[in-house]
Amino acid sequence: MFFTIDILGTIAFAISGVLVAIDKKMDLFGILIIAFVTAVGGGTLRDLLIGDTPVSWMKNIAYTYVIIASAIFAIIFRSKINYLRTSLLLFDTIGIGLYTLIGIEKGISANLHPIICIALGTITASFGGVIRDILCNEIPVIFRRETIYATTCILGGVVYFTLGQLPINNNIVYIVSGIVIIVTRLLSVKFKIALPNIYKN
Repeated sequence: MFFTIDILGTIAFAISGVLVAIDKKMDLFGILIIAFVTAVGGGTLRDLLIGDTPVSWMKNIAYTYVIIASAIFAIIFRSKINYLRTSLLLFDTIGIGLYTLIGIEKGISANLHPIICIALGTITASFGGVIRDILCNEIPVIFRRETIYATTCILGGVVYFTLGQLPINNNIVYIVSGIVIIVTRLLSVKFKIALPNIYKN
């Protein structure tokens, strides 16, 4: 289950990166780089923070193959993917939902406090997108007032540890926590829910 979630998150974020790179009219090399850093940037930072080196994608070549295959798929079928105006949001949202759980599990494996585990989940889910946006000359999504991004990861982490205290199958905990993150993120965008602005207009 852990590996499956990781691969699905990798696919979602790789496609998200490709869509952004295509929108910026990058060449093939640029598209592949953006897909790669979007997919593994957050996980790389997480692994470095907890001292798990070489980082995960270096230890398992399957991640590289998955990213390349996902990028090729997104490039070939970009017209069909872009037909859905919410495609980038959807893939990005699925990615943060899945990657938050991966980061939390990594923290648990390292015997870290639940708060730190949630922080690692948020880093795993968010910082690939941060690196992507910086390279694409955009303000990172998690720093924009109009969207709730990292907050949904934190909420999902709280739900994960809360459900973990109950006699529930781990797979159900994964699924429910992931759905909470994805649905909360989509609702925040649809209804323009944002954290309060401390600055006066």
